[in-house]
Amino acid sequence: MGKSFKWLSFLGVSVFILSACAQGEESVTSQYEEKLPTVTEADSTSKIYDVSEGPITITAKQSSQSITMESEVDTWAYDGIVPGPQIRATVGETIDVTLENELPDPVTIHWHGLPVPNNMDGIPGVTQNAVKPGESFEYKFEADVPGTYWYHSHQDGSNQLDKGLYGTIIVEDESPSYDKDFTLVLDEWQVGEEEADSSMEGMDMGEEVDSSIESMDMSGEENMAEMYDTFLINGKSGESIPEMEVEKGDRVRLRFVNAGNMAHKMDIHGQEFQIVATDGQPINNPATVTETLIEVAPGERYDVEFTVQEEGEWFIECHGNMEQSSDMKTKIRTTGFTGESTDTSNQLDEFPVFDFTSYGEIAENPFSIDDQYDVEYRLDLNNRTVDGQTEYTINDKVFPDTDTLEVEQGDRVKVTLVNSSETAVHPMHLHGVFFQVISKNGEPLMGAPVFKDTINVKPGEEYEIAFLADNPGDWMFHCHDLHHAAAGMVTLVKYKGFEPVFTPDPTVENKPE
Repeated sequence: MGKSFKWLSFLGVSVFILSACAQGEESVTSQYEEKLPTVTEADSTSKIYDVSEGPITITAKQSSQSITMESEVDTWAYDGIVPGPQIRATVGETIDVTLENELPDPVTIHWHGLPVPNNMDGIPGVTQNAVKPGESFEYKFEADVPGTYWYHSHQDGSNQLDKGLYGTIIVEDESPSYDKDFTLVLDEWQVGEEEADSSMEGMDMGEEVDSSIESMDMSGEENMAEMYDTFLINGKSGESIPEMEVEKGDRVRLRFVNAGNMAHKMDIHGQEFQIVATDGQPINNPATVTETLIEVAPGERYDVEFTVQEEGEWFIECHGNMEQSSDMKTKIRTTGFTGESTDTSNQLDEFPVFDFTSYGEIAENPFSIDDQYDVEYRLDLNNRTVDGQTEYTINDKVFPDTDTLEVEQGDRVKVTLVNSSETAVHPMHLHGVFFQVISKNGEPLMGAPVFKDTINVKPGEEYEIAFLADNPGDWMFHCHDLHHAAAGMVTLVKYKGFEPVFTPDPTVENKPE
């Protein structure tokens, strides 16, 4: 894998950030030689798996983790760490992971964004039975599309992800373009669990809850502040988040991954940078920007690159007016910098937000707004209250009663996504295939072609997306605010004539959300 890496570091600890190091342990900075070892450990809570060293076993189990100097939380986690081990592969390699379940409930692994074969997608009741306690399941597929991805349980996801069942997976090109590589996994956590549980009673999850400084329903913001009282980067919060060390002249890649249920607007101080990929897919000839916020919605990934021009230290932080936002920040600094830092936090300042609809250079598109399509669908996303409970609907229906999107292999498919909710934001995630975003609010994109697997649809917005139906199976299409998915906002893309290869097990309570 990646033999041209010059240096590896977990975030503040070593290049492939998975989770920050345990209290009292020394950070590790290692020189890259020919290959990473099968498992690189900065301490008891940091692992990297290199798939070129052979099959991997990951164990879902209960554990605890310090997220601040004062706070330790109980977790359900892959290999007992949050985020779980980072898996790294070079394009063309085979990923072979056996999931062993030591938890009291069933669990799976879904490979978010990777176009895997349908029986490897990890969806209980759709592509497999959830893995029961004491049992195991082998996932095996080729890593054929480079990019930044992540993995998580898709069984009872709104609860299991909130407990920590997620990690990252990076598929490298054979010749990476950078010297240093850091992954920043964004999440929210309930530290005061009793208070959080009580605050959720009667809570309307439809209210907009991103951590931006734009106006929002304050009652919803307060509810979310009570539900998620701590914001994390790589399983740590505030001063417990390790800093990142670079050298002057380094080409640096930052991989932002949102494993939570809230959008976060991230600011990179002191650097001119390029947004080089969205959801792992490259952007053609990206422009250089500065003082631009990158809004990362649930399920989304954004890759950023910049060259360190001078010695110093700079913040990377979340912008927002929620108290928790101030703890979602870290620093990037040059090795041995001893000068006086001139950078200060500015999380309440207003900056433009990155807009992928007019960024990068126009290139040949496989799809356009004026093309003819074999199949077209319209999904109206909304919410309603039934017997005091909020439901999230697709065309006025909730899963499993939503209408499926039926396609045939080879179809050119267009889907129009319309958010009719008054306040709810819906980051819609399609499994099994990348789609091209061809228009927003009726206007075609004016920049580079944009290929994604997750798109954040805000109230009143309309997006047209298109894809080639070239990966047969039954594929979920759902909101990645998993509270919305659990309350109904799920449908399926089904290939005509496809038959799943698994047999539903009536002894497993499959919960595909």
